[in-house]
Amino acid sequence: MKRVATATALAFACLAGSAAAQDASLTASYGEIRLSAGFTPDPYTVDVQAGGSINGGNLPGSCTGNIAAAPDFEVTYTAQSFPLVFRTMSSADTTLIINGPDGRWYCDDDSYGDGDAEVTFNRPQSGTYDVWVGTFGSGSTAPARLLITETP
Repeated sequence: MKRVATATALAFACLAGSAAAQDASLTASYGEIRLSAGFTPDPYTVDVQAGGSINGGNLPGSCTGNIAAAPDFEVTYTAQSFPLVFRTMSSADTTLIINGPDGRWYCDDDSYGDGDAEVTFNRPQSGTYDVWVGTFGSGSTAPARLLITETP
């Protein structure tokens, strides 16, 4: 029984340490913006360097990709009835990892096609979305563009 409790405690410590590597409280590397439903221009775009040395697969859910510790970009959004969509565009295989206003992790690898990622919030919440653009595979980095739109 003592071994089971020790193993369980160790497993939780490892999980907590892995998830703590991504820190939404850090300043976003490529800036931040406040957007309200109906924003223009749509899409809003920002160039980032995708990737990093941290394995996003250690996060809860089905996240994948290598990311940096700090978010790449931070969006504070005031929602109405429009969807909120995050997409990547890059010559590299990119992933998206988003910490939503509800504290949950949202992830995608190839939903936008051709190695690009897309996360759609059909009924977005108002609040802060911390966004990491990752690279699939090795811990390398690559130039990428993050698109934020209300057009599914």
